[in-house]
Amino acid sequence: MNDRAPPQAERAALYERMRPLGLTPLWEVLHALVPLQPAVRTQPAHWRWDEVRPFLAEAGRLISAEEAVRRVLILENPGWRGESRITSSLYAGLQLILPGEVAPSHRHAQSALRFVVDGRGAWTAVDGERVTMEEGDFIITPAMAWHEHGNDGGQPVTWLDGLDIPTVAFFEAGFAENGSAARQAVTRVEGDSLARYGQGLLPVEGARRFGATSPIFSYPYARSREALAHLLRHGEPEAAHGHRVRYVNPATGGWAMPTIATWLQALPERHATQRSRSTAGRVYSVVEGRARLTIADDRPGGASVGFDVGPRDHVVVPPWHWLSIDAERETVLFGFSDAPLQQAAGLLREETAA
Repeated sequence: MNDRAPPQAERAALYERMRPLGLTPLWEVLHALVPLQPAVRTQPAHWRWDEVRPFLAEAGRLISAEEAVRRVLILENPGWRGESRITSSLYAGLQLILPGEVAPSHRHAQSALRFVVDGRGAWTAVDGERVTMEEGDFIITPAMAWHEHGNDGGQPVTWLDGLDIPTVAFFEAGFAENGSAARQAVTRVEGDSLARYGQGLLPVEGARRFGATSPIFSYPYARSREALAHLLRHGEPEAAHGHRVRYVNPATGGWAMPTIATWLQALPERHATQRSRSTAGRVYSVVEGRARLTIADDRPGGASVGFDVGPRDHVVVPPWHWLSIDAERETVLFGFSDAPLQQAAGLLREETAA
């Protein structure tokens, strides 16, 4: 009679004895750790402005900017419930500031972008320079730069916040500090950074004002829209992306932010793009026009979903999902992703379908 224990029982006993020493067998988890294709938890999602706006208004009635510190409704991905993420590496939310309010000064290790979605008359101050916020403007808050927001106008203003909060949390490198006063002292005239660094010229000294982040912290939409208008009139749209231009750090020629890629994308009326996909999950804010975004997952069990979008809508495209855009009208999209980090790590992979 053979009373030797079965191999599976022996293995289980081995694993149990190892566990107190912090040891675990790789062969039991290797396929999950190194999958044949990306294991994507992020899901396609669409936030319609006409559905979101009433909740922003109600939040504005119930909580002050001072109470909330930042009055924001998080755009939480269905695949990351309870984790304040729009993708695995990025956070997004819609921030509302009402007339007469000031969101108090603070700073943090996380880099932040602001893309103005609705309204005018608000302002933000970064490192002693104040800038007025207009719809479509792209504004950067560099890591550990003092900043606050206010609204001296007569209407509510909403902007999209995009931050690398999950990335900083992954590295366990988060720091934050609250200011001793609601407002920092303004030490530079409005438009100073754009005048110094945004004219195709750079000061011989001082171009590294924010380290790896662009020394320009406000990119006005009026200027960017002129460039897109020229491309729409005179350029040939690229098959997968239409006319796409990226925000650039003039001191390096690289992305404007070291951890977040940002761009504008314009599609002519009735233009349909080829399908494209990227390992970088993409977040879009619709600036102008109307279009249908189709997102498809060709992995086993995957599906396709279509979103009809208009101005101020927001959409997330998960990593390694195909995206095609069919513009009903001339359409402009603002987008951001974690592409700079993936490029730095040699991980970024992009494809366009034939």
